[in-house]
Amino acid sequence: MATTTLSPRARAVRSSVAMKALMAVTGLIMIGFLLMHMYGNLKVFLGAEAFDHYAHWLKGDILYPLIPSGWFIWIFRAFMLAAIVLHAASAVHLWRKANAARGSSYVTTNRLQQSYAARTMRWGGVILVGFLVFHLLQFTAQVIKTGWNSGAGPYEMFVVSFQQWWLVLAYALWMVAVCMHIRHGFWSAAATLGANTSLASRRVWNGLAYCVAVLLYVGFMIAPLAVLFGVVK
Repeated sequence: MATTTLSPRARAVRSSVAMKALMAVTGLIMIGFLLMHMYGNLKVFLGAEAFDHYAHWLKGDILYPLIPSGWFIWIFRAFMLAAIVLHAASAVHLWRKANAARGSSYVTTNRLQQSYAARTMRWGGVILVGFLVFHLLQFTAQVIKTGWNSGAGPYEMFVVSFQQWWLVLAYALWMVAVCMHIRHGFWSAAATLGANTSLASRRVWNGLAYCVAVLLYVGFMIAPLAVLFGVVK
């Protein structure tokens, strides 16, 4: 049986397609997580008992007794960490490939036609990771204490933190970067996975990308603003 040997160019194209697909899938996984996280944050409006119960449920009882109590959160964290690493690795791979192709008229023209969000995806990703580390050290590891003391519950940590205007402002600016990244990423994922098959479908997916980005921004900012202005105490 004759075997087909791919040319270096064909292998490079196949590699780029695979990396784009990986980036698209992992990006959609993270968008799904953000939507879930946003929903959880909104429970702050139900009061301390409801918010703390939800937070403790996430860390203890999900899928119990199918798996031991407390295991789910670690499995989920490992899954999300893998998605972030794979997303970043595919982004770096594609960035290097783009740098190798830099200088061609196609690349230059295409770059000029891109949106601001598209042109800043790489640096936007770096900003997101930086603030994500801060966020995890603040609320998960509880190494950075923004006004609350050791032993504070989830509701108290949330409310005391966002009673500080500078933290709400930093959070708002970070969410701008997040939602710009998501707007372009959602659109790119749809294109990569073959959803943009016509002009009409491209308009629909572009509209959905804006809707998801706006929903996440409003959903994540409404609770900190409610705390800052005394609606949630």
